Amino acid sequence: MPVLFLNAKAPANLVSNAIQSRLNEFRQQRRVQAGSLIITVFGDAILPRGGRVWLGSLIRLLEPLELNERLIRTSVFRLVKEEWLRTETIGRRADYVLTPSGRRRFDEAAKHIYASHAPLWDRRWRLILVVGELDPKVREQVRRALFWQGFGALGADCYVHPSADLSSVLDTLITEGLASALGALMPLFAADSRSAQSASDADLVRRAWDLGALADAYRDFVVTYQPILDDIRRDHLANVSEQDAFLLRTLLIHDYRRLLLRDPELPEVLLPAGWPGQQARLLCKELYKRLETLSNRHLEQQLCLADGSTPAEDSRLAERFPQNDPLLP
Repeated sequence: MPVLFLNAKAPANLVSNAIQSRLNEFRQQRRVQAGSLIITVFGDAILPRGGRVWLGSLIRLLEPLELNERLIRTSVFRLVKEEWLRTETIGRRADYVLTPSGRRRFDEAAKHIYASHAPLWDRRWRLILVVGELDPKVREQVRRALFWQGFGALGADCYVHPSADLSSVLDTLITEGLASALGALMPLFAADSRSAQSASDADLVRRAWDLGALADAYRDFVVTYQPILDDIRRDHLANVSEQDAFLLRTLLIHDYRRLLLRDPELPEVLLPAGWPGQQARLLCKELYKRLETLSNRHLEQQLCLADGSTPAEDSRLAERFPQNDPLLP
């Protein structure tokens, strides 16, 4: 077996082995949900730079993840059809621009993704009741749409969440093509759970959510990204390229966003002991901040609009996980 000798200056590819392992793992997936990944890129990288991009620029950003041009074009056209994006023609090219409803959905998601802690609970459960007839297919679409907004199910006709903005929830259903179902739904607030008439909160949580499966998913996230953060803490990105920093940042936020979409963000008092969600939150924040400067340089070089200009960054939107966050290591 060959012996590897390490000196003070490690080979350029050694420090970033953990990063390359994560990137290669993504590249080797048989099936990639490109539309979901593009949504992540728009929310994290493009929204702070005006919410628009030339398609050729987007293709160039994602090609290193081995997403081919045809797949990206097809996914973007689908997002236009679903009213996340619209086109704006400039000469022979076109920018893809966030629609107002798409921007609202990103703004709502950002409140959770980049927050230092779960929302405070006012001890009032948000309920959505199915009170009218729904075609079985539409009923299943509603169930899945609410699941991906963190709602738990109490039977087939009642969905529950501790802190959701019900107006935003209904707006999201409309955006997802479920406007026809709204007449069969009744959103309401339950009474303060401190009331003597209220059911046990712990029992409600147990019935509505599979927290075991969600905890396992958070642990998998930590297992995936903790070695990368450990390497970066030790070597300070010395041998990480700007492109790899951007690609890793994208996968980090994409994976974390997918977890938060199904997480009701329950108050700590209702979570099992040793809940891994907060560990995942702090890990995501620290790794993101360490990648931020390097990945932003890549965006400045690669992002462009249909007229060839580089989109300016909006400082009000650009800072993710502020440095004065008291929970940031």
